Amino acid sequence: MSNQDWTGSRRIYYGSKAMTSIYDVLRRPILTEKSSHQYAKLNQFVFEVADDATKSMIKEAVETIFEVKVLRVNTMVMPAKRSRRAQSRRVLVRRSAYKKAVVTLASGDTISVFEGVR
Repeated sequence: MSNQDWTGSRRIYYGSKAMTSIYDVLRRPILTEKSSHQYAKLNQFVFEVADDATKSMIKEAVETIFEVKVLRVNTMVMPAKRSRRAQSRRVLVRRSAYKKAVVTLASGDTISVFEGVR
């Protein structure tokens, strides 16, 4: 399997899965009360990741982008949820499911995206 697709752009292959780049693995950081406690006390950072991303892909992406040492990656799929609109109680809204990763870093390492939230 070549590393060039028909458009000529470079792809990264993990087994049979193709990602355009490591920046496609991490979607966004998740900043909640629980995640702020995790990075302050446990040195764990939470990201929303691509649905087909594996633990090794997430580890490589975090280490490359943020230049830190990753000790462990835990992943979970957050289920889809339904809620109602505020004005009309009849209208149901469905929020889609997503995959999230909890990344544990080595002691002394930190990610600057989460720094201003403390």
